[in-house]
Amino acid sequence: MPDPTLLALMAALLAVIGGFAGIIAGLLGVGGGIVLVPAFFYAFTLLGYAGPQLMQVCLATSLATIIVTSLKSVRTHNKRGAVDWEILKGWAAWIAIGAVVGVLAASGLRSVALQAIFGGVGVVVGLYLALGREHWRLGEAMPKGGARGATGAGIGFLSVLMGIGGGSFGVPLMTLFGVPIHRAVATAAGFGITIAVPSVLGFLLMPIDAPPPYTLGAVNIPAFLLVIAMTNLTAPLGVKLAHAMDPKPLRRVFAVFIMLMALNMLRKALGY
Repeated sequence: MPDPTLLALMAALLAVIGGFAGIIAGLLGVGGGIVLVPAFFYAFTLLGYAGPQLMQVCLATSLATIIVTSLKSVRTHNKRGAVDWEILKGWAAWIAIGAVVGVLAASGLRSVALQAIFGGVGVVVGLYLALGREHWRLGEAMPKGGARGATGAGIGFLSVLMGIGGGSFGVPLMTLFGVPIHRAVATAAGFGITIAVPSVLGFLLMPIDAPPPYTLGAVNIPAFLLVIAMTNLTAPLGVKLAHAMDPKPLRRVFAVFIMLMALNMLRKALGY
């Protein structure tokens, strides 16, 4: 039986993490995974659970929360007719295939390698959040054929290795091909479901050495439950803040925050 004091501290840390992720998601429309993965990693490390597969636990638990939040988001957006089902149906299978390959890749990597991947891709995501412009375009229609298959699989693969849903890659992709931003955000929530469901099923079957307490496969159950509860409470607050203030400068501040976390991950991965 784990130390009750340690469990209480773990619960408090996870509640704070979930509350912060909910506010950020509501305020900036950015998926919580980009916050949750490094937050889980630092919290579990602080508590003394720094096993060689800790990053797998962080990725899997983040993706498990994305199943719930993405389902809720898709349902809400669909009531407003914002989900582009044609795009979602055409891309879902490829994204799911990439997600499954991502789980297989993650199962064979140590935490330090996954930290390096998260750090490198996180810097790119942060730069896009800081510097990206709505008028940027790569084309006037979403890719089809082999380009769609390769891009969709790449989104699923990288998202699993980052522990994130469809927003960080899906929204920029769709807007770069002329999909209106509100429609891209709504449809990317569906991407999140196709990423998270197959990957979490795979992570639940993954054996983990020295995981944090109450971890099933690679999914930490207390973290999952607390984050879901807290994000449900705090996401509406983030939405209210978004309507009360200009989110653009906040988006840039958040981009800097993401890049600092990503660079810190890279630093740890390099042994500094």
